[in-house]
Amino acid sequence: MKREQVRQRHAEGLISATHVIQNPACPEEWIVFFKKSAGRSYFLVDDQDEVESFARLDELVETVRGLGIKFAEIHM
Repeated sequence: MKREQVRQRHAEGLISATHVIQNPACPEEWIVFFKKSAGRSYFLVDDQDEVESFARLDELVETVRGLGIKFAEIHM
């Protein structure tokens, strides 16, 4: 999901959980995915539909907060 879609779906109450995990393709980086109430999951993607990856957790947290998300689970 792109950032604007995340904002919209979060405001509508359609995102049930937010998770942060290490990027399987690059373990030094982190990615975020969102679970919808129907059990489906979506990664945060950029304008080219590529999964966004973050080298630093503080940058990822700032991005997630900017989307209106207040709680996220970090999996290490």
